[in-house]
Amino acid sequence: MTVSGVPGFDTPSFGLPGQHLPAQTQYEDGAIVDGVHYHQHDIVIVGAGGAGMRAAIEAGPHANTAVISKLYPTRSHTGAAQGGMAAALANVEEDNWEWHTFDTIKGGDYLVDQDAAEILAKEAIDAVFDLENMGLPFNRTPDGKIDQRRFGGHTADHGKTPVRRACYAADRTGHMILQTLYQNCVKLGINFFNEYYVLDLVMTSVDDGKGGFIDQPSGVVAYALSTGELHVFQGKAIIFATGGFGKIYKTTSNAHTLTGDGVGIIWRKGLPLEDMEFFQFHPTGLAGLGILLSEAARGEGAILRNSEGERFMERYAPTIKDLAPRDIIARCMATEIREGRGGGPNKDYVFLDITHLEPAVIDAKLPDITEFARTYLGVEPYTEPVPVLPTAHYAMGGIPTNVAAEVLRDNTTVVPGLYAAGECACVSVHGSNRLGTNSLLDINVFGKRAGKNAVEYVKTAPFVPLPNDPAADIRALLQMLRNSTGTERIAVLRKELQESMDSNAQVFRTEETLTEVTEVIENLRERYKNIAVQDKGKRFNTDLLEAVELGFLLDLAEVVVYSARSRKESRGGHFREDFPLRDDENYLVHTMAYLSGDAGSADAVDHIKLSTKPVVITRYQPMERKY
Repeated sequence: MTVSGVPGFDTPSFGLPGQHLPAQTQYEDGAIVDGVHYHQHDIVIVGAGGAGMRAAIEAGPHANTAVISKLYPTRSHTGAAQGGMAAALANVEEDNWEWHTFDTIKGGDYLVDQDAAEILAKEAIDAVFDLENMGLPFNRTPDGKIDQRRFGGHTADHGKTPVRRACYAADRTGHMILQTLYQNCVKLGINFFNEYYVLDLVMTSVDDGKGGFIDQPSGVVAYALSTGELHVFQGKAIIFATGGFGKIYKTTSNAHTLTGDGVGIIWRKGLPLEDMEFFQFHPTGLAGLGILLSEAARGEGAILRNSEGERFMERYAPTIKDLAPRDIIARCMATEIREGRGGGPNKDYVFLDITHLEPAVIDAKLPDITEFARTYLGVEPYTEPVPVLPTAHYAMGGIPTNVAAEVLRDNTTVVPGLYAAGECACVSVHGSNRLGTNSLLDINVFGKRAGKNAVEYVKTAPFVPLPNDPAADIRALLQMLRNSTGTERIAVLRKELQESMDSNAQVFRTEETLTEVTEVIENLRERYKNIAVQDKGKRFNTDLLEAVELGFLLDLAEVVVYSARSRKESRGGHFREDFPLRDDENYLVHTMAYLSGDAGSADAVDHIKLSTKPVVITRYQPMERKY
């Protein structure tokens, strides 16, 4: 049997359900057995971005907690978030959490689970105050309250007018959140294992008390970048907070490290992924680069214009214009370009215009994004409009969880002791399109919930025994990659994947384009069997890690495309030109993708099975989405 999810490698599988591996008593904390280091903690958190560190702050004072990160924590991608964090504080204008709930549901094109949206909006207020009490330096109103600004899709009184709901720290809100959370983790003495790359979730088959077996998480296997040694972290509870997978696309706002490792690991364990076809394309990435210019610019009054100087969003969304939800604006921009109203020599971008704003306002509230325009495009935002184009930004889908952040093995069954939060998770609070500022809110609300619920779980849960030699599969995989003598270069395959995803599965999709990218991925899987890792060493072997990351990217791109082919409608971030209408009768359901059979097969149907999951509707029935 091939490694589940790793194309073409004939190595043992990663403990798929039903193997019932022989278990042994737990390894002693600090033990080194056959060169593998063993650690034992009550709670093991994978990922040190906003969600992971917020979970750690909740868990650390009550349980022995470890945070494992492939990066130094303050380099996590949360720091790239710019614009703000939504909460109905009503500090500047009248607002309430019910309006926030409605905007989240409507913005997600009614694929949002409404019980989750209510929790997000209600707990948003305390989430902001938590950060304020931790020391986060929010911008302030003249009377000292947390200042708030407008953001796309956020309205007062159920869509009647834009509202100032985004709490912010200039255009560095994510950076400030990340620094604040890390400082508080240090204050609490949280155990960090930085530059440790988690490659596997260890599952142990245990007696379910009903005459059968159930697979439970018992730990994770990590590769220490500085030494090349393997480490096994045994935990009563495991929290995944590993972020997104935007690097399946070429034009993306995501950092190079966002290769979907956590989501890919869950997929390879035979657990499902939810709503993977829904990927958000942020309207204002720097043209040709994808580096993000925050929606905060439009919140402060920036205007999108075509090559004729027209404020074209007035035609598409006359009520809230440039503050329409991201999926709508991205499609409108693409339409303007398609119809010949794009700018530049190739007419392939539109413009973000802030020249009418006072330089003092720009400097005070938008310092980073204007500097990006100067540095990367040589454009002076004071006097020139900035070329922008939609960029792959955020995965709405991911690891399915309930509102307690517990991971699900099907539509309802919880995997005991396994949690997920942040972009890697699908609650589903974003539905088919996430509203701006709800991501920083999501990591704080559900990161906190993950930590809190993990603490309650470990109070009574025992350590699940590890299987014998839990690092064996990863050791074999890494050795095989190091010893590879193929002719295919990792960077070449990754580039071909990303370019095909950009061309065929971005803002607009059809059966034809999705079929084309499916065939590209199948071909890349075959070529991946013949990759060459040039660096044969152990210390900081980024060539080796990029080979592993490429495997995850191929897995996740295939699930995205296969799920998109099955959804024959347009909704949120998923727009099918051959099925341009939303179809609630047939598709008001979540897509659940399962790994089935041999992931090394060239036939996607052989190893991806799809089912559906009902959308939770409490108060708001689906209606036409007008802005």
